[in-house]
Amino acid sequence: MTELECPPGPGNPAPEPVEIRPTARLVNHTPEPEVTVARAARLCYSPADLEDLNRDLDLHAARRLVTRLREMGHLSPFEHASFQFYIEGSRALLAQLTRHRIASYSVQSLRYVTPERPEYVVPPAVRRDPQSAALYHKRMLEAFGAYRELLDRGVPGEDARMVLGQGVATRLLCTFNARSLHNFFALRCCRRAQWEIRQVAYQMRREVRKVAPVLFETAGPACEVEGHCGEGEFSCGRYRLLRRRAGRAGGSPPG
Repeated sequence: MTELECPPGPGNPAPEPVEIRPTARLVNHTPEPEVTVARAARLCYSPADLEDLNRDLDLHAARRLVTRLREMGHLSPFEHASFQFYIEGSRALLAQLTRHRIASYSVQSLRYVTPERPEYVVPPAVRRDPQSAALYHKRMLEAFGAYRELLDRGVPGEDARMVLGQGVATRLLCTFNARSLHNFFALRCCRRAQWEIRQVAYQMRREVRKVAPVLFETAGPACEVEGHCGEGEFSCGRYRLLRRRAGRAGGSPPG
């Protein structure tokens, strides 16, 4: 994160604002997620009891079964593995994340938590233009100044926060199951997704692939996974590039 200069106001100097970069970290997950999924799948196709389900179910066998499930499109066993992330980003990011309903969210509340100093996210399109960046930072400081003044006047935090914009920083913990994450990555790793949630989605995908590489081997947008794009006239055309690369390499296109 980058500290920015902030001119002092009347009375005490104004706190320096802090730019927050969108980040996602995996903080917890189901132990042995691929074995957990494979155990659930075994139960679907076997009259076995628990001891039989666990017999000879090592990581190698589990990953073979996970691959077969994925190829069959039988993804309900994926729901038995969950992954918890710590995410920092903007309120605009939060609004998009919570559209994914098969997940659990705990968000740092501006009703009960009063920031000690301004924290916000700066979009790349703003950062690239010095004049736009200066205007953006100025308006952010003005908004935070109004927020602090409202608090000083006795306005409750839940009401004072209304003056802050979509770029104000937030922190949250969220938990997804593996099946829901596949849907999330299909939508949010797409180039047409908004830049901030796309950055976060790619970070989340890198994190889960470290602990469950086979479970998320084909997780991603349709252009990567299936070799086509469902965006129609709005497609970025990346699927064509991936097909050409696969052809030059002598392999089959995705899907």
